[in-house]
Amino acid sequence: MATAKSAKFDIKSYTGFKAITMLCLFVLYAPLVVVTIYSFNSSVSLTNWEGVSFRWYVDVFTGPESGKFKAAALNSLIIAISAATMATAIATLAATGMVRGGKFKLRAVSFGLISLPLMVPEIVTAVATLIFFNAISFERGIMTILLAHTAFCIPFAYLPISARMQGIEDSYEQAAMDLYANKRQAFTKILMPLMMPGIISGFILAFIVSLDDFIITNFVKGAGVETLPTAIFGSVKQGIKPNIMAISTMLLGVSILMVTISYFVSKADNTK
Repeated sequence: MATAKSAKFDIKSYTGFKAITMLCLFVLYAPLVVVTIYSFNSSVSLTNWEGVSFRWYVDVFTGPESGKFKAAALNSLIIAISAATMATAIATLAATGMVRGGKFKLRAVSFGLISLPLMVPEIVTAVATLIFFNAISFERGIMTILLAHTAFCIPFAYLPISARMQGIEDSYEQAAMDLYANKRQAFTKILMPLMMPGIISGFILAFIVSLDDFIITNFVKGAGVETLPTAIFGSVKQGIKPNIMAISTMLLGVSILMVTISYFVSKADNTK
């Protein structure tokens, strides 16, 4: 009886795979390409091309709306750094308990709670957060945005940190304790440095999620408080202007840069 060899599964061999892939890529990235191209259009009109110019990028920093955008960008930066820092710290502690804590009751429930913000629609999270702040009479402002972003960013920081920790054998810590290190020293001197690529990657992802967030921010922000996404939305409601395309392109560039850094950092292997 001949032994049948299982054929290697190759999704690219299916009819229409390339066409569907190209269609999906076009739908996802064509609007971004259009916005980027027209951000360099010297014309005030969004339909007429009059040549390449950086006038709208200059307008972002020196134009009549520059003050508003600078203040919004500063708020976004402060909130994103603060939220990412707190979310990364909490995610690191959670990953340590989940991965190095052994089996314990409600472990699966704990993991589900950590991952819940990823599965729940963001609009639901925004409404629930707003109701919570109103219920406890918490005045909305920078602090409410910071708290909401921190909670929402925890799973984004947790996933790369947890994945990194799972790839580190516990023999390193055991060897350290065999050499008379206590658990705290084994964690801070051995495990933390090995986890650093995952921690940095988690921080960057949390930073990008906070920086780009609009829905939750728009619900929980107070009157007169603006982040860059909400400031862009407010300007778009009055009509799409070329300087908005310039701001969007710069924000897109920052996001791409940070995600790229996160990708390469997460691939670093310090265990060799």
